[in-house]
Parts: sequence; C-alpha cells; structure tokens
Amino acid sequence: MTATTSIRVLLAEDQTMLRGALAALLDLEPDITVVAQAANGHEALKLARDLSPDVIVTDIEMPQKTGLELASDLNLAESRARVIILTTFARPGYLRRALDAGARGYLLKERPASELAEAIRRVHSGLRAIDPALAAEAWTADPDPLSDRERQILQRAGDGRSSAEIAADLRLSEGTVRNYLSEAIAKLGATNRTDAARIARTRGWL
Repeated sequence: MTATTSIRVLLAEDQTMLRGALAALLDLEPDITVVAQAANGHEALKLARDLSPDVIVTDIEMPQKTGLELASDLNLAESRARVIILTTFARPGYLRRALDAGARGYLLKERPASELAEAIRRVHSGLRAIDPALAAEAWTADPDPLSDRERQILQRAGDGRSSAEIAADLRLSEGTVRNYLSEAIAKLGATNRTDAARIARTRGWL
C-alpha cells in the first residue's frame, strides 16, 4: 500500500495563540503537515517563495501585507501554492476581492476545524472551497466601484492619515491624493473621507 503524500501547508495569521491552535489542529490530520507559520503578510510571502507550500491559509488583516495582497502577489508570480482565506469577515465584498486576487478558498473562523481540513484537501485537489451562504450572497451584492489606487488611499485615510502622509507613503502629490479621495467619496455617495472609508469597510471593499 502506497503512503499518502502529505499536503504541505503554510499558515499566515498575526494572532499568535490562534495561529498555534490552528497548526496543532491541522497537524492532527494524517495527510496535512504545517511546514511554516507567518505572523505577517511580508513574512508569509517570503516563506511561500522559499518553501513552495501546496496550500497557504491566511487571514485578511495582517501587518505589512494583507491576505488579499498576499494572494494577489502569489497569483501574479504564478505561484503553485493555492490560497485559502480564513477570516471573520462574512461580507460578499471581501469574498469577491479574494476570488479576484486568485484565492481558491474563503472560510469563516467560526466554522469547525474539520471544515478547514476538508477545504485544504479540496483546494489542493484543484477545487474551490467557499462558504456556501456567503457565495450565494455575493452573487447579488453590489460590485466594488473602487479602483486599486482609490482603495489604497481611502484605506489610509480611514486610518486617520493626512493627505500629506498618504502622498509620501505612495509617492504621489498631495493634489493627486485629494483627487483620488474625491473620486472615491463621489462613487460611494459619502459626505467626507471618513464616511467613505466607513461605507467601504462595511461593504467589504477595504
């Protein structure tokens, strides 16, 4: 009888206790091996390049690089690793962005650990693993009207950063930053940048 090849998994999660618990639970599965753990998106990207895992399980909100940015970077690099987003965000906007970024799975942290293991197997075999209720809701949700640049700027504005700070961070002029913010505010029907960021976050667009 031929031994089953273990599915090599990289975990990316900034909460140390949760990351450790997930690793311990997944290592109980006979066909899954957690080969590395990352505390932020930048570290996860480096480990993905160095170790070439089969599946990457990542949170959305992480320091330095979000899980969606990680998925997009790996997709652009044509990485063999398949990405599963594991998050608390039960919003169709996030799901659509995750799929656009190349993620193959999207699960909620409230689900049993056994579902994560099964999702890893499905994604590894070439299938998708999407929370069914969220997938149904995503079909009827409003499309994300923001461009990538508007999203980058609005996210920083929502965190309380000034136009000058955003301009320096993204290497743009302050006038360009203000123009992007005005476009985003208009698209969302918001009253100001703070209101625009709130609306976008509520709908899963940031």
